[in-house]
Amino acid sequence: MKLSEHFTFEELTFSEAARLLGVDNSPDDGQLLNLKRLAGLMETIRHLVDDYPIEVHSGYRSTAVNRAVGGVATSAHCLGLACDFTCSSFGRPAVVAAKIVESQIQFDQLILEYGWVHVGLSPEGGQLRNESLTKASAKSAYETGIRS
Repeated sequence: MKLSEHFTFEELTFSEAARLLGVDNSPDDGQLLNLKRLAGLMETIRHLVDDYPIEVHSGYRSTAVNRAVGGVATSAHCLGLACDFTCSSFGRPAVVAAKIVESQIQFDQLILEYGWVHVGLSPEGGQLRNESLTKASAKSAYETGIRS
C-alpha cells in the first residue's frame, strides 16, 4: 500500500529485527495516520535531494521492536513519526542532513547519526522544535547542530 507517491506502508514498517524475532510490527490506526504524515515529510525531503531515491532504514517500530533494537522508550519511531534514512545518490548523510537544515522544511528533530539521518515529527498539533543534533557513534553524546 502506498502512503505517498514514493513511500509504501511496507518500507516504513519493515523491521529486520521484528522478522528475526517473530515480533509483530503492525501500527494501529493512529500510528498509520502518523505514517502518512511522515511519508509526506519524506516526499518533501526527496524533492529537496533532487528526487533521488531515499533508502529507509527504519520507520515505524512497535514497542517490542524498539526495545529489541535498543531504542529509547520515548522514540518517535513508536508513534510512526520518525524515519532513519540515507540518500547515497545525493551524498553522505552529513550532506543530506545539512541540506535539510538549510531548507525551509519543518521537523521536530533531525539527527545526523553514525551512518544515517533521523528525522522526526511531533504528534498532530504539537510544536515542532526544528532541533538538529549530531551523534557521532553509539556511545557518544548528542551534540547540538549538524557536524560532519
